[in-house]
Amino acid sequence: MAELAQLVTQMEGGQLPLEASVAAYARGSELVKYCAAQLDRVESQVKVLEGDMLKPFNADGEGDR
Repeated sequence: MAELAQLVTQMEGGQLPLEASVAAYARGSELVKYCAAQLDRVESQVKVLEGDMLKPFNADGEGDR
């Protein structure tokens, strides 16, 4: 995620030459796919641990009482 954020910052800065921008975009696409795969893997593990009975997540803690 840190590398992806760094790439986005560099690309948004507009200072990269065209070739470097294309390479950064390609690397960013690879990183997005990797992160999505990792999230899917972890979600599958959580489903196994929770017996496929996932509940919506409340960031404010509401509904946990």
